[in-house]
Amino acid sequence: MSPRTLTPSTLEPATRPTFYFVGVTTGSSSIRSVFPRWAEELGLGDVELVGIDVEPHAPVEQYRAVVAFLAADPASLGALVTTHKIDLFHAARHLFDEVDPLAALMGEVSCLSKRDGLLRASAKDPFSSGLAIEAFAPADAWTDADREVFIMGAGGSAIAMDWYLSRPERGSARPTRVVLSDRSSERLATAAAVHQQVAPDVPLRTLVVGSASDNDAVLAGLTPGALVVNATGLGKDAPGSPLGATATFPERALVWELNYRGDLVFLDQARAQEARRSLVVEDGWTYFVHGWTQVIAEVFDVVIPTRGPRFDRLSEIAASTR
Repeated sequence: MSPRTLTPSTLEPATRPTFYFVGVTTGSSSIRSVFPRWAEELGLGDVELVGIDVEPHAPVEQYRAVVAFLAADPASLGALVTTHKIDLFHAARHLFDEVDPLAALMGEVSCLSKRDGLLRASAKDPFSSGLAIEAFAPADAWTDADREVFIMGAGGSAIAMDWYLSRPERGSARPTRVVLSDRSSERLATAAAVHQQVAPDVPLRTLVVGSASDNDAVLAGLTPGALVVNATGLGKDAPGSPLGATATFPERALVWELNYRGDLVFLDQARAQEARRSLVVEDGWTYFVHGWTQVIAEVFDVVIPTRGPRFDRLSEIAASTR
């Protein structure tokens, strides 16, 4: 049977245990091939993965329809939310029976799960983004250098990443400065409010961008070794890059493209300069694996370690489908 994709207007009761993926172009995600093999490996039983495609920044009624459906349908077990983490949370917060503290703090939801008939909203990105960062830029890579952070896009992933990197528990491994850019002043204000609660002593600059040249100007002023992140969705949910064609990365920069599929122009820009500028370049694959395993563990109430043989086996399964 081919994987199914629904929309807010075509939702229908599940006829078997079903796990959902709320995104934009869910039919193209690698999870379509990965999840059935993970389900077998983890012993999840006869469960189906179904995508729900929603246009970015859709009307609130569409988000509420998705959440109300998941809450009411007995065979619908939960969902992973991407792209819509902030919009869905604010549109449907009154429909959640429980909201975890990080979801409340960040105003976003990446995981919808059920326990005893109650619909729960959780923010898993702070952990999955942190695990992905540690894989290519561990804490000791921060303690021996003063690193700035420039995140393009101020959605749920960006807020989670800033929380992980800037929180006081990281001690000397925190950034010297964080710059967040986005086309939406409202999203930047949300991100700034979270940052102020978590790390008021870490300098933060927010920038409303009108074009790629605005991001290029920030990039040009970064110090060597900065972390530069594309968290805009450009390259996956929409074509292109948040940077212009002539943008130059700082020397020894850590460059992270959160996407792993699409035209990935930003990733190509970084790789073209990788040797000349001594860059460390990472795509979104490890983030993809951690993001999905964190949500699956919550929805199915199973233990999935974040490292070691069990996690390595799941990573191998995923990589074999890439």
